[in-house]
Amino acid sequence: MRWEDTLEGGLRGLFHFGRFFILDSGQYMRTLTVFFVAACLLSAAELSIEGTRFRLDGKPFPYTGVTFFNAVYNPEFNKSSEDRKRWLAKFQKYGINVIRVWAQWDNKRGFVNSCPECSLYFPDGRLREDRVKTLSEIVRDAGSVGMVVELAMFSQESWHDGIKLDAAASDRAVAALTKAMAPHRNLILQVWNEFSERVLDHVKTIRGNDARRIVTNSAGGAGFLGDPPQNRALDFLSPHTSRQGVGRTWEIAPKELAYLLKTYGKPVVDDEPARNGTSSFGGPKQPTDPMDHILQIAAVWQLGAYVVYHHDMFQTGAGTAAVPPSGIPDPEFSPYHRQVFEFLAKRARYMPLE
Repeated sequence: MRWEDTLEGGLRGLFHFGRFFILDSGQYMRTLTVFFVAACLLSAAELSIEGTRFRLDGKPFPYTGVTFFNAVYNPEFNKSSEDRKRWLAKFQKYGINVIRVWAQWDNKRGFVNSCPECSLYFPDGRLREDRVKTLSEIVRDAGSVGMVVELAMFSQESWHDGIKLDAAASDRAVAALTKAMAPHRNLILQVWNEFSERVLDHVKTIRGNDARRIVTNSAGGAGFLGDPPQNRALDFLSPHTSRQGVGRTWEIAPKELAYLLKTYGKPVVDDEPARNGTSSFGGPKQPTDPMDHILQIAAVWQLGAYVVYHHDMFQTGAGTAAVPPSGIPDPEFSPYHRQVFEFLAKRARYMPLE
């Protein structure tokens, strides 16, 4: 038995089922040490799925996210655990209980905090241990306050900028990251942002190293709802619904999600819906209004689906008017976005947990 298996199976068995895996005497002290360290590091919360619903430690979890792609690479957010928890508390004040972060923030588009080394992976698929340590600290702090982290492992933005891991390197990266994140049960692995290269292979690798890890994928750009083999393989669906170019998104996107709910019978998250901001990078070509987003979110909730609020507070680069000085998607920075965040904070007023 590998020590990773002992850690994952034995530790959970010890605390939840009263079982303990006894190894031979030569490994006994090492095993106890592993259990002790893991017990200290293990996230305080565990995300699970029941039908089309999320649960956190067995209780209803009204999955409500915000895009914070640069979280691992933002110095202000990661100054200390205390600073990080203050920001997490602010997100929670505005109804946010999930942050969507990226493993690859190494594209060449000038996004705030991006850089060539802003990736969890070296080109050969080895992990950048310092970056993974920061991610682990974020996930642990989020779990301690009842929040979840959705991690996009690979991004089409990097891929299309020529920053690619070949098949062997990507397999190595997926396996290593899955093992490294094993103690954290409030983490979702999203294979790609807006892409579908070797998704089923990566799902197999993840499950081979952590059978209980919740896995999803953003299968393509706005309005692409994935293909049946992929949608059947994933634990929940996280499409990027249609954006403003197709018409009244607050009517169109909920229909897309309703189709997925009916067809696949698993949770569905409107993972990167229509947004305000720059017309670059898939942004709107015409004016938008906060009520567009509020109507769409309300309709998604009524379906029994979930949302991640997507915004423009990172894309135009540091020092531009749309980006907070901290580089963190501060719910109070933009008068436009604050209206939507204030609506998210009222979820319980308009929509029951179940």
